[in-house]
Amino acid sequence: MNKINWISNYVKEKEAVCRRNDDISPNLFEEYGVNQGLRDVKGNGVLTGLTNISKIISSHIVDGKKVSCDGKLWYRGYQIENLINSLGSEELGFEKIAYLLLMGEMPSSEEQEEFAKLIGKCRRLPTNFTRDVIMKAPSEDIMNSMTKSILTLASYDKKAKDTSVSNSLRQCIQLISEIPLLAVYGYNAYKHYEKNGSMIIHQPDANLSTAENLLMMLRPDKKFTSVEAKVLDTALILHMEHGGGNNSTFTTRVVTSSGSDTYSTMAASMCSLKGPKHGGANIKVMKMIQDIKANIRDVNDKEEIAAYLNKILEKEAFDGKGLIYGIGHAVYSLSDPRERIFKSYVEKLAVEKHREKDMLLYNTIEELAPDLIGQKSRIQKGVSPNVDFYSGFVYEMLGIPMELYTAIFAIARIVGWSAHRIEEMISADKIIRPAYMSIMEEKEN
Repeated sequence: MNKINWISNYVKEKEAVCRRNDDISPNLFEEYGVNQGLRDVKGNGVLTGLTNISKIISSHIVDGKKVSCDGKLWYRGYQIENLINSLGSEELGFEKIAYLLLMGEMPSSEEQEEFAKLIGKCRRLPTNFTRDVIMKAPSEDIMNSMTKSILTLASYDKKAKDTSVSNSLRQCIQLISEIPLLAVYGYNAYKHYEKNGSMIIHQPDANLSTAENLLMMLRPDKKFTSVEAKVLDTALILHMEHGGGNNSTFTTRVVTSSGSDTYSTMAASMCSLKGPKHGGANIKVMKMIQDIKANIRDVNDKEEIAAYLNKILEKEAFDGKGLIYGIGHAVYSLSDPRERIFKSYVEKLAVEKHREKDMLLYNTIEELAPDLIGQKSRIQKGVSPNVDFYSGFVYEMLGIPMELYTAIFAIARIVGWSAHRIEEMISADKIIRPAYMSIMEEKEN
């Protein structure tokens, strides 16, 4: 019997012991006024810090009552719709918006060009890193592979332990540049060694944007269209940052507050994001859509689609969880501003890829699901599609493998993590140390 089997047999017997001693009644949380998940009974987040990086609004107070409104999102004082619109139909803005989030102000033309060149020059891994680190022990879990690589990069940095603001900013910029390579090369190693695919490693092009490099490095022929690059660039911008209260960004600030280095901090944030309750939403949407397509006959039949969605809500179909994935958000109710922006880009890509029939199905689910969920759950705040309702569909149309969906999220969100790390270092000097109330019974020896 090998070690894993021996330990597995042992813990099977001990699981019941853990459950007996670790189960805390939900009534006690209410009795002591403890907010589970740092959310109160109305779903509002417990205030744990201040930030000048981004802002989210999903409601306002009218006559002393909380009233839901269309969601709004700001990056450094700029509304996200205005930022996206300012780029026009051709400009790819990942590097420009990354500068805005990191530095706190919009770059001039010269600063934007200088920063983009810097990102391009930094988009190189240490000599033999791909062979010695990424190709060793490849994993289907690309987030694990990337996290391992991020931690290993510290060994190549002579100033890895230097936690000065300037050095941390330098490390953040390097990681923003390098993380697309960690994702793509990690997937290519897995595809080759575990799935018997071809091993193709394209070197990045310093003259291409982050979105263009991702598409180029993933494709054997290196080719992509301007529409494809624009849609992916927009997806990356919309996923860059979302307030300080999401799980992975809070992780960034907690680990930063302990005085830890940049590599350890980003690795911790990666581990948070890979959790299916945080970064895996678009994968769940894609699997749900596949299930719906397999169980309906006509995408034009709204009654048939509504009936199957009800089956999902009744836990009689799909994964038995009773959830229509991609509909609803912890903060937004009437609408997610990222989804409102993204949908028009998704529709353009669907036309280019001749996927109008699939787009129709998404539109129908978006139309029907909120009312069906409202009838089932009797929720008052309402629900609407979130950005991840469409992001998986976009990645699929771009030929991006599902194993990379959460990795794409990380490639974008590391910009926000970096901004929050720098802000935490500059504006706060205390370790984040929340209180837990002990309900343990004292025992006699």
